Amino acid sequence: MQIVILGAGQAAASMAAKLRALGHQGGITVIGDEPIPPYQRPPLSKAYLLGKMPLARLTLRGPEWWAEQDIRLLTDTTGFSIDRQARQVQTSAGAVPYDQLALTLGARPRRLPPGMGGDLAGLHAIRNLADIDRLRPELQAGRDLVVIGGGYIGLEAAAVARMLGLRVTLIESAPRILARVAAPETAAMIRKLHESHGVTICESTALTRIEGSQRVEGVRLADGRLLAADLAILGIGVDPETEVAAQAGLRIENGIACDSHGRTSDPAIWAAGDCASFPWQGQRMRLESVGNAIDMAELVAENMLGGGRDYQPKPWFWSDQYDAKLQIAGLGHGHDRIVTRPGDGAHGGSVWYFREGQLLAVDALNDARAYMVGKRLIEAGRSPDAERVADASVPVKDLLA
Repeated sequence: MQIVILGAGQAAASMAAKLRALGHQGGITVIGDEPIPPYQRPPLSKAYLLGKMPLARLTLRGPEWWAEQDIRLLTDTTGFSIDRQARQVQTSAGAVPYDQLALTLGARPRRLPPGMGGDLAGLHAIRNLADIDRLRPELQAGRDLVVIGGGYIGLEAAAVARMLGLRVTLIESAPRILARVAAPETAAMIRKLHESHGVTICESTALTRIEGSQRVEGVRLADGRLLAADLAILGIGVDPETEVAAQAGLRIENGIACDSHGRTSDPAIWAAGDCASFPWQGQRMRLESVGNAIDMAELVAENMLGGGRDYQPKPWFWSDQYDAKLQIAGLGHGHDRIVTRPGDGAHGGSVWYFREGQLLAVDALNDARAYMVGKRLIEAGRSPDAERVADASVPVKDLLA
């Protein structure tokens, strides 16, 4: 059986490794449009951007591993279309036949609408290695940077820029940073952290356009203000990469729609990672995280070989900003109560999300013990008493009792 994996990121590497570990002896081909083998993406906007992690350490598997596992890796190769009847992927390197196909295409950064200066030099997105390699030389001490978007990518970029000595202003059109992904209490901790490092955060602040003739010279706001800018970073979210799937007639619903096994509307085609949506607790869910990419890809590998298992996600995330680490377990959507618990130091503590007494999620800033306890409780389906969570005199480990 010939298995083809289109898209060469974390999910692809995990799926290929799992297929071999499960004993698949047939052909495996991984197709990616970047010129290097699959690599880690989270360090791009952190350690790699700071120059603390070399390219060699980003790579998930060395060249010898792919050869030893007899996996065909096609880098610098674009997959244009899928011929479902012939079971072939049309690529820039020619047609690649498959018996089963997995789509691990990831997501792409959102861009500015036409007429807003989105084509100016000095405006950067952060998604892949090429994006970071273009940005790194521009992060020079004393320059003015405007970060557009107060999500995790924008905040991480702001932290790196401040550490490198740039003057940083971050603008967010919503009433607060992290509005889509975190409680106000978590956002307040992160805002305080950034302001203590000299970042100017402007919330409820909409962008009109990026000003400049050839490259970024300033950022015009909806209230008429013009922010000085030598460069700008666009961090307004991502969209799942679905174009090839849609052209092939696969069902698209908040990503490439899969069933609980990871199979798309074509029984010979599967999907995993950022591009895939799946049924979960009566809704259709799509998760953008390393954990989801690994877990879903390994499940799909098992199901390709007849496993027949449902995907049960165990969401976890993290974000490094300055010397602080934010760790998140679970999903807080639909909560009806927030409980905060103090941590150690000026920038630390945890935020606990409950719905009808059930623990949904924990955000922990510089508080690894709270994160681990919360994660264990969530995965076990157990919920501590909210009043005990809020009581700092109760040791966090006692919440497991």
